[in-house]
Amino acid sequence: MELATHPEQPDMGANGKAEKIAPGKLSAAQYLIALVLVILVAGLWRLQVVSADNFRALAEANRIRKIPVLAPRGKLFDREGRLLVDNYPSVSCYLLREQVRDLNADLPLIAQGLHIPVEQIQSTLRRFQAAPKYEPIPLKQDITPDEQAFIEAHRNELPELETLDEQRRLYPRDGFAAHLIGYVGEISEDDLNKSKYAFYQPGDVVGKSGVEATYDALLRGVDGSRDVIVNSHGKEIGHLGQTLAKPGQDLKLTIDLDIQMAAEKAMEGKTGAMVAMDPHTGEILAMVSRPSFDPNEFSVRLSKSYWNEIINNPDHPLMNKAIQAQLAPGSTFKIIMSYAGLEENAAQTMHVQCSGGASFYGHFFACDKRHGMVDIEHAIPWSCDTFYYTLANKLGIDTIAKYATDLGFSQRTGVDLPDEVTGTMPSTAWKLKNFHEKWYAGEVISVGIGQGAVAVTPIQLARAIGGIASGGALRRPHLVFPDEVPGDELEAVHETFPGSGDKTVQLSTGNWQLITDAMAETTISGTAAAVHMEGIDFAGKTGTAQVVSHSAGMTSLGTGKERANAWFVGMAPRRNPDIVVAVLWEHGGWGAGSAPVAAQVINAFVTKQRRLANNLRIAAETPKPATTASVGSETGNTVASTPKPAANE
Repeated sequence: MELATHPEQPDMGANGKAEKIAPGKLSAAQYLIALVLVILVAGLWRLQVVSADNFRALAEANRIRKIPVLAPRGKLFDREGRLLVDNYPSVSCYLLREQVRDLNADLPLIAQGLHIPVEQIQSTLRRFQAAPKYEPIPLKQDITPDEQAFIEAHRNELPELETLDEQRRLYPRDGFAAHLIGYVGEISEDDLNKSKYAFYQPGDVVGKSGVEATYDALLRGVDGSRDVIVNSHGKEIGHLGQTLAKPGQDLKLTIDLDIQMAAEKAMEGKTGAMVAMDPHTGEILAMVSRPSFDPNEFSVRLSKSYWNEIINNPDHPLMNKAIQAQLAPGSTFKIIMSYAGLEENAAQTMHVQCSGGASFYGHFFACDKRHGMVDIEHAIPWSCDTFYYTLANKLGIDTIAKYATDLGFSQRTGVDLPDEVTGTMPSTAWKLKNFHEKWYAGEVISVGIGQGAVAVTPIQLARAIGGIASGGALRRPHLVFPDEVPGDELEAVHETFPGSGDKTVQLSTGNWQLITDAMAETTISGTAAAVHMEGIDFAGKTGTAQVVSHSAGMTSLGTGKERANAWFVGMAPRRNPDIVVAVLWEHGGWGAGSAPVAAQVINAFVTKQRRLANNLRIAAETPKPATTASVGSETGNTVASTPKPAANE
């Protein structure tokens, strides 16, 4: 039996009628579909038309790499244009993080090829973790030819490795002039947080000390870049263009290489410092600090062994003692005492009986000799402590402090070097502020001979006594000629390194002559008679600064680290000198021991000046030929022949 077939029946509602979609819902669905289509079309328009250039640039970036071209650092020359600090070509290895596929897997091979521990690479990566991905990370500086060959041979396996040509610092050997020149190094995280380094990036090389630090903005130049085309493996296959690097500015320093060499030789084997300067201008002719260090060790990657060696040295090789060693000046301070006593009209008529010392306020203060009757003219060359004990007691601490402060004590000189210290000049206000105690009259006695709380640096002492010998004119010490530095940069240097600067103090002609004549007598019949130089108007003052108390008859020089510090300040000529030299020999004993050190430098200076003057005189007196055929001239022209000075010694 066949079953009857029926047509498909529509769904029936509860009331038995077919349901229909409401016209309103249908219209809403149509509008929704139309809106989605409009959005899709607008998005395609933005991607394909509006942002086409932007995406094209991003696509180019996938195949174009910007490689930095580092600017060579400016060179340093002495005052006569002789090269002091140069650069040498070097190759460094950088990591390009944009090329990394699986860096952790590559680390063992990279470490093996570059001969560095994996842990060191990981530490470097952590340090640069916050830096933008496009910035290359320095992995190893000054790589060897074998390491360069390794990178080239593994271009496909290690596309993240890139080499970069650089210019690295080449400093004089054996720490020559290291403290005044300074050194460069990779910028630290602490430096990056300072406003001075706001525009620097991790991995940048900056000046860390000395002239390198002070004039870093001029010396470092402006880096350039070059655009290269790379393939999918990061291999360079073409060039697009480049922005040339702007080399750093060369600088001419005020130091004289010949005088610096003489100073280095004179300080050989000693611990301490020396500074030689021209009191007329403040130009530093030589500066030495001992022991020294090798700045070449810092220019690449400082080894842990070398760092431990210098940081654990009790004599502090990194300290520039010419501007940072603040110690009692001993009897060299008697020149400041003489200046104060004469200007106060207290020393002219003083006559003191020296019987090997004197008692003040119930204490006996010793003198190293029994000088008999002493006046101011003999007190300086004989260096009679008893005379200056008496003068100090007569003047009082605040009067002494006034004249010493006028000469720049307890203030920075403003020399263009980082980390200069102020030293100390005690006074009643100073003691109240620092110790909340009153000043006792008996404390001034030891100040009179440069002991007690008085502390100075060699550069302060050279500037002060050079100023007295120049009739009261003091100049700001400096290592770079001002005309080498743009005006705004020079102003910034003066603001960064404030000091007492150029100034003139009151000094009557009679007092000036008395002091300088007495200092000249010191090198003839006084405490520095052993270094008298015939034919050279050489004046000076010795100073023996005891490390332990000088009171209660303790005149022993001591031994080892308790041995007295030996000071000497000398100049030539005695009035309006062309050179003043301050020497600190730590634990050197009697101040007379430092006098030969200064004498060597002054003798080298005077000898050179006379030789140059003689050469100039000969040149002026020798008639020049009208014309002399030029050697190797392509044009056949003739040039005048000019006599040349003799070679520097």
